[in-house]
Amino acid sequence: MALHYIPMPDDDAKRLRGGGLDAYGNQPEQRISDGAGVPCRHCLRNVDSGKSYLVLAYRPFASVQAYAETGPIFLHADECPAYDEYALPPILTSSKEYLLRGYGNDDRIVYGTGGVVAVERLPERAEELLARTDVAYVHVRSAKYNCYQCRIEIA
Repeated sequence: MALHYIPMPDDDAKRLRGGGLDAYGNQPEQRISDGAGVPCRHCLRNVDSGKSYLVLAYRPFASVQAYAETGPIFLHADECPAYDEYALPPILTSSKEYLLRGYGNDDRIVYGTGGVVAVERLPERAEELLARTDVAYVHVRSAKYNCYQCRIEIA
């Protein structure tokens, strides 16, 4: 089973960098990275020290509904290539653990799938969840702050 780590879509990144509004209707805030803990949700790499990034509210769902969580994320202010690899993304190697949660085709949480997982077990747990017939995809979130990191599907 090959896991596909899916970043923020190109269209979303382009729109937000071009002055588009975030999930709460606000302009993204521009900041300068200190090089620590600023994971870009498009390239799935950390924003280097001295580089500009955006802080914004993001909802990684197609529609607004009860399970469509919105939260803060970071995005390179300048264009960066979307992550398109099958290895664990660089931003998922900077913490000891992450929250994984399975979602059905209806974009609703599949109860019993959520839990904090050590980074070493992240691929294994994602495979376990994606082997279930009721789980269409998995979200990876920060274990400390619940911030959305990326989506995982079967390639």
